[in-house]
Amino acid sequence: MRRKIPSNTALMAFEAAARHGSFARAAGELSLTEGAISRQIGRLEAFLGVTLFERIGNRVRLLPNGERYATQVREVLDRLDRDSQYLMGQPPDGASLDIATIPTFAMRWLIPRLSRFQRKYPNITVHLAERMEPFVLAGSGFDAAIHFEHAAWTGMRMHRLLNEVLVPVCHPTLVKGGKGAATLDSLPLLHRRQNPEAWQRYAQETGILLANPAIGARYDLHSMLIEAALAGLGVALVPRLYVETELASGRLVAPWPEGNTIAKTFCLFLPEPIELSGEPIRAFAQWVLDEAKNTTMADS
Repeated sequence: MRRKIPSNTALMAFEAAARHGSFARAAGELSLTEGAISRQIGRLEAFLGVTLFERIGNRVRLLPNGERYATQVREVLDRLDRDSQYLMGQPPDGASLDIATIPTFAMRWLIPRLSRFQRKYPNITVHLAERMEPFVLAGSGFDAAIHFEHAAWTGMRMHRLLNEVLVPVCHPTLVKGGKGAATLDSLPLLHRRQNPEAWQRYAQETGILLANPAIGARYDLHSMLIEAALAGLGVALVPRLYVETELASGRLVAPWPEGNTIAKTFCLFLPEPIELSGEPIRAFAQWVLDEAKNTTMADS
């Protein structure tokens, strides 16, 4: 069946005019005349059988149907542009993967290990994009996601990687000459905004008395908390897997016990079983599972 798709020229003219709110500015961006933009949009409206713009003298205004369609067209054009550039930059005998992941996990755990994957599979390029919340993987354009376990991923193939266990860390100068619970209660506590009760739970689990576990600066990301701790601003309660390098080098210290509760479980999500996936995603999936297993063994 023949697809009912407008011409690319008409869609690009419409998207530019909708974004600028002006046929003239759209014409300048696309190196066309204002009349050409108007004709392309007229043809698009005739094709769709829908009026997209209200014409008021020399001015134009998007109608509600036009606003919705503009958002959809922009997403499609952006995706097409991105995919075309990926393909243009891919070696003739290579392949590429698009992986969605949580930004701090990518920066602190995945990216430092990717060189090992590249050495093993030099012809596979891994593109990473941040996604803070679970999403529908099918039809998203991503080959896989590395995210925390959540009911929203129901229907996807889930492979558990690592457990997130929180540990208090700080700059070594903050605990110079003192250790233990008394020291912790006297230091500034740093908080992750999305987990405001973390310090209270930590105190209950460990039996360490904190006079007011809610007081202290708040940050959106664990990566911000880690940087704040490195700057000596206070004690950050962060996943140990994010700070292993800093702890090993002595840039951060953790003189207090870990929490007992698993805050999150990081998982690899695939739209289909590994054995039914294409060769590039099979290679990546097996590699990341092996890396997680080695991390777990090193921590035990």
